[in-house]
Amino acid sequence: MALKKYRPTTPSRRFMVKLDHSDLTKKPREKSLSVSLKSSGGRNNFGRMTVRHRGSGNKRAYRLIDFRRDKIGIPARVAAIEYDPNRTANIALLHYADGEKRYILAPGGLKVGDHVMSGPEADISLGNALPLKAIPLGTMIHNIELRAGKGGQMVRGAGGAAQIQAREGKYATVRLPSGEVRMVHVECMATIGQVGNEDHAHISLGKAGVNRYLGRRPRTRGVAMNPIDHPMGGGEGKSSGGRHPCSPRGLPAKGYRTRKKSKKSNLIVKSRHVK
Repeated sequence: MALKKYRPTTPSRRFMVKLDHSDLTKKPREKSLSVSLKSSGGRNNFGRMTVRHRGSGNKRAYRLIDFRRDKIGIPARVAAIEYDPNRTANIALLHYADGEKRYILAPGGLKVGDHVMSGPEADISLGNALPLKAIPLGTMIHNIELRAGKGGQMVRGAGGAAQIQAREGKYATVRLPSGEVRMVHVECMATIGQVGNEDHAHISLGKAGVNRYLGRRPRTRGVAMNPIDHPMGGGEGKSSGGRHPCSPRGLPAKGYRTRKKSKKSNLIVKSRHVK
């Protein structure tokens, strides 16, 4: 998918870079595979705001994606490649030979009219889903299960791809896009190929209004507030905060370790934090 740049006719257009959707199928979404999606505005079931800076935004319907790929041995034809507002990757509409329709993540290079299939007997070709024990070493895969039958949980974002490095006994060693190397059970399913829409990382919103379309509300810097409003507020003149970035409640804002050493998974061979 190509990128579309705009002429600087206005200040907001000057740096705007969007995706060119001309190669997507021009058809309405499949209503039988769509459900309504209510915006929470960052509020929990008590109506209290637990996540700030969320609200408004365009309405969207949620597309039901088949992450399990459990239609074993039934061929399907790719009927459409569609845009999904709920994720960075595009989705593909499959028409199965038995008449059922399902959405899957669209791998890069998958086209309308192609045929895909799931199961250990499927060919090693783009879009087919197989257990890790049936996939050759070195193959690029995505939508990987952590537990057999639960559905793909890893490598589902645009442009993502993992690689099978080794296989021994009940486990296969997989290198993830983050650099982490972990073991996954050989009965777990994975899809051949790289997730499509890899140019998503290169878009530039161009103006603040696009963030509002996406449901992201404006943020006020903590250092611009008063001490009563934020731990980083106050000070004579413009201060730099004087502490690690945090939320108004004092929680670290740029992430902090929550995993206990005793809970660390033995299946991680190499951490993504090790350089």
